Amino acid sequence: MTSIRNTFAALALGAATLAGSAAYAQTAPQPAAAPAAAAPVATVQPQTFLTVRQVYDTLTSAGYRNITEIELEHGRYDVKADNPQGQRVKLRVDAQNGAVLRSRLKD
Repeated sequence: MTSIRNTFAALALGAATLAGSAAYAQTAPQPAAAPAAAAPVATVQPQTFLTVRQVYDTLTSAGYRNITEIELEHGRYDVKADNPQGQRVKLRVDAQNGAVLRSRLKD
């Protein structure tokens, strides 16, 4: 019976110690923040790409028809379509402004 009482006493003492240290940790002074850097850090702006629908609308307004494939790869769109002369072409389109970077006749 004495060993049980001693165990409970030890547990109670440990709990009280933990509660006291937790209260101290909450009220303890925090270290001062580091001074702000003199020069602002350059931030990287996220790239804004046209949507597939915007690329489709841009190409159809430029005379391209039968657009069957528009895929975004490495910051550009690869597109398969018929050019205004009716020839099947593969296009490389700038993903930011919709400009046709390359037009190649499809084999």
